[in-house]
Amino acid sequence: MRLPYRPRGVLRAGAATCHRVSLYEPAADLAPFVEHHWIVHWDLGGRAPFRQKVLSHPNVHVVFEQPFPAVYGVVRDVFERELSGVGHVFGIKFRAGGFRPVLGAPVATLTDRVVPAVDLFGPAVVAAGERVLGAAAEPERVALAEAWLRAALPAADPDPAVAETAAIVARITTTPNLFRVDDLAEEVGVPVRRLQRLFAEYVGVGPKWVLRRARLQEVAERAEHGAGIDWAALAADLGYADQAHLTRDFTAAVGTAPGRYARA
Repeated sequence: MRLPYRPRGVLRAGAATCHRVSLYEPAADLAPFVEHHWIVHWDLGGRAPFRQKVLSHPNVHVVFEQPFPAVYGVVRDVFERELSGVGHVFGIKFRAGGFRPVLGAPVATLTDRVVPAVDLFGPAVVAAGERVLGAAAEPERVALAEAWLRAALPAADPDPAVAETAAIVARITTTPNLFRVDDLAEEVGVPVRRLQRLFAEYVGVGPKWVLRRARLQEVAERAEHGAGIDWAALAADLGYADQAHLTRDFTAAVGTAPGRYARA
């Protein structure tokens, strides 16, 4: 089923008129691992290349693209992708923790890296990518990608830590008053040390980074809607010491102050 698109974390989402994004929910048997599938089409019609920037989420993606499929680990800085000409890509966004059974190693080994998918999945992923990208209809692309993924998933008993990790990360993104790792640990009933080990093994980044990134995405989303924002009140709502703290944090990540971002 096609899902509504909410460009949370996509910087200058309103300025990107050159591309179209579609999201699809995964089949029920893949839902424990996959958050959704995404498809991006772009057509710059002879215009200059467009550089899209994203405050990325704590998720691993398998992307069918040219010249070869790739696995993208969590990007701690701003993720940038230049689009040019006409094209499309197909991505599988794994749930936080959902790629650990596939990788068979700590997800932190992929952090800030882009790895050729053939290195992890073998030659079959290249042929699968060609079929997915060559399909005419989006639902057919989803079906082909899911058929490949079912064959690629390990035949093993479910790892309960996958669901636990996904639930903790979801709690961060849906609970705006969680600001500190200690508070998160108390909220979910997990000791801080175990929480840190769990995130390194299954997410690829620490809980402090996930908490901070969720706040920055909230600031960017508010700023995207334009001027008239009470930045001091927003700073207090999001647990910053003051407005200056929010401004420093956002500027360090995005490269411009939130007020200037909102006015641009």
